[in-house]
Amino acid sequence: MSKGRILVVEDEAIVALDIQARLSRLGFEVVGRASSGAEALRLTESCNPDLVLMDVLLSGPLDGIDTARELMQRHCLPVIYLTAASDESTLERAKETAPAGFLTKPFEDHELSVGIEMALVKFEAEARLKQSEHLLSTTLGSLSETVLSTDRNGHVTYMNASGGQLLGLHVAEAVGQDWRRLFSIQDGITGEPVENLEELCVPQGGPPLCEDMVLVTLDGEDVPVALSVSPLYAPGRGNGRAGLQGRVLVIRNMALRKRAEADLRTSIAELRATFRQTVRALASMAEKRDPYTAGHQQRVARLACAIGRSMGFSEDALEGLEMAGTLHDVGKVYVPAEILSKPAKLSHLEMALMRSHPEVGFEILHEVKFPWPVARVVLEHHERLDGSGYPGGLKGQDICLEARILAVADVVEAMSSHRPYRAALGLPSALDEIRAGRGTLYDAEAVDACLALVDDGYLFEEVGQGVAATADTTAEEIA
Repeated sequence: MSKGRILVVEDEAIVALDIQARLSRLGFEVVGRASSGAEALRLTESCNPDLVLMDVLLSGPLDGIDTARELMQRHCLPVIYLTAASDESTLERAKETAPAGFLTKPFEDHELSVGIEMALVKFEAEARLKQSEHLLSTTLGSLSETVLSTDRNGHVTYMNASGGQLLGLHVAEAVGQDWRRLFSIQDGITGEPVENLEELCVPQGGPPLCEDMVLVTLDGEDVPVALSVSPLYAPGRGNGRAGLQGRVLVIRNMALRKRAEADLRTSIAELRATFRQTVRALASMAEKRDPYTAGHQQRVARLACAIGRSMGFSEDALEGLEMAGTLHDVGKVYVPAEILSKPAKLSHLEMALMRSHPEVGFEILHEVKFPWPVARVVLEHHERLDGSGYPGGLKGQDICLEARILAVADVVEAMSSHRPYRAALGLPSALDEIRAGRGTLYDAEAVDACLALVDDGYLFEEVGQGVAATADTTAEEIA
C-alpha cells in the first residue's frame, strides 16, 4: 500500500528519474513529474498529490518558490524544497512560504523517506487543527451569547459577533483593547462595580452563570446580563498548570427574559385579581340567599387568616385559607331561603338540609383547579376532633389543618353575630366555647392562637356586623 502520493517538480530529467526510482523503492507513489512551475500547477489539478517535492531553481518565469506559493494558495498542499542553493536570500524567500521541509542535494534515501513522512504527519495534524479551529470559530460565531476572551492583562484576544452587537462596536475594534475600556460590570443587586474579574472566576465545572449582573456599555446603556468568567491556564507538565494565560467571559443578554418575567408577573397578578373577584362573586351569590348573615364568610376568612398567620402560615398558604374561608358556606345555595331565614328552631329535616351545605360546597368547588385544598377545607369545616362533626364524622389529624382553623373562626364569628333564631351570644361566650372545646372539639393550636389575638389587644365588637376590629386595631391587621 502506498505511503503517499508524490508530485516531483525537477527541471533536470536525470535527477527527476533518480528521485522517482528512490520514491518507488521507499513505498511512495509518484503521480507525476514536472519540469516547470506552469506544468506543476497543471499536473496538480489532475493528479491530486498528497505532497510536492519542489526544486527551488526551476527554469521559466516561475521558480520553485513562486510555484510553491501558488500551490499552497490554490490547493493547500505540503511542499518540501529540494535545493543545492543555500544562499541567505533564497532561504529567506523560501521561509516566507512556510514549507513542510528542506532537503539539500545530494540526500540519502532515509533522509528523503523521513522528510516526506514527517511532512505528511505534520500536515495532517495541522489540517485537523485548522478544521477544529474553524468548527470552534463557527460555533462561537453562531451563539447568541457573547463569548469574549482576554489575556492575563485583561486585553481582548477574541470576541464573537454577538459581542459586537451587545457592545455596539465591530469585533476588530475590541481586539487588543482592555475590556474595562469597552464595558463595565455591576452587581445587579448592590450596584457595586466589578473591577477584578478574579472575583467572578469559577473553575471548569464550577457554579452556573451569575444571573443578577448589569453590563454598562460605552453609550451608558444598562443591560441585565448573566455572566460567567473562567480562567485559562497554559498546559504544564503532566496534568499541572503552568500559569494563568487569560480568561473567558460568557455573557448572556437577559433583557428579553427580564421583560418576559415582568410581563408574566403582571399577567399572574391580573389573573389572581380576576380569580379573587370571581371567588368574591361566588361567595356573594350564596349570601344573597341569606342576607341576615351577609359578610359572615368574609369575616370568618379574615379571622382564620389572622389565626393562620399567628401559627406561622406562609403568605401563599394564607391566601388559600382566605379563599376557603370566603367560600366555606357557598353550599348554602342549595338550602331553601325559607330555612336560612327561619326565625325559629329548625326541624330535623330542615337541619339535615342545612347540614348538607359542606358537601354541596365540595361538589361545586372540587373541579376548580385551586392551588390550595379549598374544596376539602369547605367539606371539612364542620368536622370536630372527637368525630362528632359532619358530614364525615372525621377525627383528629384526619381533618386538614386549614379546616380545623376555619372551624374555630367560624364558631367565634357565628356566636358573636345575630342569627334569625337568636340574638348575638357575644364574644366572651364564643371564646368560652372554643376554650372549653380545646383539644376535644377544636384544634388546640388554633384555639390558643385565637385567644392570643384577644389577649394581645384584639377586641371584637358584639354587634350584628359580627367580628370586627375596634379603634385599637384595623380590620387589615386582623386579616
